[in-house]
Amino acid sequence: MSDQEYQPPQIWRWEKESGGRFAAINRPTAGATHERELPVGCHPHQLYSLATPNGVKVTVLFEELLELGIGAAEYDAWSIDIMAGEQFSSGFVAINPNSKIPALLDRSTAPPTRVFESGAILVYLAEKFGAFLPNGGAARAECLSWLFWQMGATPFLGGGFGHFYAYAPTKQQYPIDRYTMEVKRQLDVLDQRLAECRFLTGDTYSIADMAVWPWYGGLLLDNLYNAAEFLQVDEYRHLRRWAEEIAARPAVRRGVRVNRTWGPEAERLPERHGPEDFGV
Repeated sequence: MSDQEYQPPQIWRWEKESGGRFAAINRPTAGATHERELPVGCHPHQLYSLATPNGVKVTVLFEELLELGIGAAEYDAWSIDIMAGEQFSSGFVAINPNSKIPALLDRSTAPPTRVFESGAILVYLAEKFGAFLPNGGAARAECLSWLFWQMGATPFLGGGFGHFYAYAPTKQQYPIDRYTMEVKRQLDVLDQRLAECRFLTGDTYSIADMAVWPWYGGLLLDNLYNAAEFLQVDEYRHLRRWAEEIAARPAVRRGVRVNRTWGPEAERLPERHGPEDFGV
């Protein structure tokens, strides 16, 4: 049956998984499905995550803070196997009721502070340590605007384009065309901005770049969906320059490895508890 022939029922009911690579992790209800406490390390910040683009945002920020010599930003990073449903454990849901990675518990406060949603974690840490987020004025507004742009835009990229192009059990022209058009518009937005300045907020690297890079930099560097040729990403030369510059940063090279459980062994670091874990 084609998508043109599908007729929605009068009342939708969840009777079976929809198919596709990530079908088993989605359900129409919230809350914990099983009891399980989360592990706790010795550092102030406990991160529960996976090296998806949303997870990479936070590990890159942690590593950038440590690169600045901010020792108080030390953290333990624990891998959450979303394919096994670990995000639905009672311990994880207590930190993030939305059951999505990443989730952060800051144990340097009394009581500990939970922070969920990747953008919120970036702002929380940047404000706590006074780095990578301008203090005020137009620069802060520009940074937050691009950060919130990313948070609103990437559901089209990940949940829309990525799902229908790479993961849906059957390929359908309408959704692929619809989301491809929007993703290319977003790439053009970024390319035009980066034609004007080195980073998204101007001359200064910020949490806005850290938020956008794992997603749109990933497309440019062909790290997402094997879609670089399909999207003709070579059209976006300013975006490529930015993506390659950020990819070369030492903290970024470390951050993309944290909570990575797939790929070549040298690129994996399922858990991170100190700089020695990188083997340097």
